Amino acid sequence: MARRVSISFFFFFYGFTFASWASRIPNIQQALDLSETTLGATLLAMPVGSFLTLPVSGYLTSKFGSRKVVMVASTLYACLLVAIGFSSNVIQLSVSLFLFGSAGNMFNISVNTQAIALEKLYQKTIISSFHGMWSVAGLFAAFLGTYLIGKNFPVNYHFLLIASISLISFIICMQYLLHDAAQEKQERRPFFTKPDKAFLGLGIIAFCSMICSGAMFDWSGVYFKKEVTNNAAYIGVGYTAFMISQTGTRFITDWLTDRIALQKVIVGCGIFTFVGLLVSVFFPYLIPSTVGMLLVGIGVAPVVPLVFSAAGRSKTLPPAAAIAAVASIGFIGQLIGPPMIGFVAGLTSLKISFFILAFFGVAIVIAALNKKIE
Repeated sequence: MARRVSISFFFFFYGFTFASWASRIPNIQQALDLSETTLGATLLAMPVGSFLTLPVSGYLTSKFGSRKVVMVASTLYACLLVAIGFSSNVIQLSVSLFLFGSAGNMFNISVNTQAIALEKLYQKTIISSFHGMWSVAGLFAAFLGTYLIGKNFPVNYHFLLIASISLISFIICMQYLLHDAAQEKQERRPFFTKPDKAFLGLGIIAFCSMICSGAMFDWSGVYFKKEVTNNAAYIGVGYTAFMISQTGTRFITDWLTDRIALQKVIVGCGIFTFVGLLVSVFFPYLIPSTVGMLLVGIGVAPVVPLVFSAAGRSKTLPPAAAIAAVASIGFIGQLIGPPMIGFVAGLTSLKISFFILAFFGVAIVIAALNKKIE
């Protein structure tokens, strides 16, 4: 039980750190006087850092064990949030985001490897509950960010506070992480892992979902500010609604998946994502747009933990390498999502960007129906 609680805390503060950054994007945009196009290009730095370190993360986690990588990556992740908060120009922000994305990816691969290792000990699906903790953290961070935005609390001190709390928690929980280094060191694996055909269907679904979830993290606050409300106190409401539904859905995903076919769950994810985005686009008012964000949260919530868990059960690759293989495809979506929103918004509007985004929900349905998923 102590190990499960410890790993849950790592997921929690991983989400708390990330969502704290996401909640203050509109303030950072305003402070640095960035246009939608410039913001989109700047936001690209984080997923680029994540994507480029995917093979590195899988290799290091397989070679040295997920425990050591979690310890190093979590510490770096918290410290780099502070660097983002104190960035005074677009170059500093871009570099900080690139490193933040790199550390976050190593954290992501290694802590999910810990979760899958513990899942095997429990002999039942529990990984969605860990992702649920990530979402709970995001929910708390969204509420805190919304409150601090209303109080005009400085971004840099906000991030310094979050990083300090996270680091203390990481230090306390490190002793309870699973020791898996010896098992992984016995296997010699290539540095770069090419996604196997068996993972392609999972990767495509992850790609479509991550492009939508990444847009919600990076652009929902900006969308509400530009298209929905002029009241600063309500700018973070859409993001908060997204996190609420994502959180609740992830805590019932394991139960739901055990009772209906995984394929049906994924099809439902695509439908909810599509409908939610269309509601936000065609009814750009506070209540309907908030409902739309709730639906999108339900749609994207189950996808990542389910595809990671499926990949982790691979018979041909160790969990870290298998997760990295699927994530290599999925993270392309997170890579192109934020700049795509920014570039399209710069040429047209944020409404058009979100309208286009909705059809990735349709793509999830098509991919799930045309590929047997177990």
